[in-house]
Amino acid sequence: NPKAYNHLKDVYRPSHADYTYDQKFGIRNWQGGGRSSARETIGRVAAGAIAKKYLKETCKVEILSFVSQIHQIKTEIDTTSVTLRKIESNPVRCPDKKIAKTMEDAIEAARKAGDSLGGIITCVARGVPAGLGAPVFDKLKADLAKGMMSIPATMGFQIGSGFESVNMTGSEHNDAFYKEKNQIRTKTNRPGGIQGGISNGEDIVFQVAFKPTGTRSEEHTSELQ
Repeated sequence: NPKAYNHLKDVYRPSHADYTYDQKFGIRNWQGGGRSSARETIGRVAAGAIAKKYLKETCKVEILSFVSQIHQIKTEIDTTSVTLRKIESNPVRCPDKKIAKTMEDAIEAARKAGDSLGGIITCVARGVPAGLGAPVFDKLKADLAKGMMSIPATMGFQIGSGFESVNMTGSEHNDAFYKEKNQIRTKTNRPGGIQGGISNGEDIVFQVAFKPTGTRSEEHTSELQ
């Protein structure tokens, strides 16, 4: 509804791409953001749904993602126990039932206050074979990071132990190898399933942080003026 944006026609919205798009292209789509709008992701959703189904049916690769944090509320659920059924059991897509309810309440409270909250998505890919990726410019984790960071509102990407790895020593962070039947495994999965830019056969686990949206209800946008 373009008319819903009439009050923003002559102002740059905080935390939006109005200004940068205007500087680069000399135009701005004030009726909703145009290419910088999160509506842009509809094509990714459609293509992703097909790719996800294809990978599961032909390669036995299962890809799941879920909300692991909203604002300061987070779950510590084990990614190895997460199922699609648990994820889809509630509106916030958090497989931790108790934490999901707390998240819902926080989101509703922010909505009533005309505000917004950010969050973190955790993704786990199971059944990925060892050997995908490349050691230099096309590292698998680099490709994943670029793909995730090209989504609107993303602010951070980490894989495996991520930033927490700096709190460990080398001996604590190292993954010991062992043999399970005819497969080489690691006892822990701190690299998130990727070593040297190449998949090692363990679950690929990464997280993506999303900022709180800058869009607020009209009665709470006096700061735009």
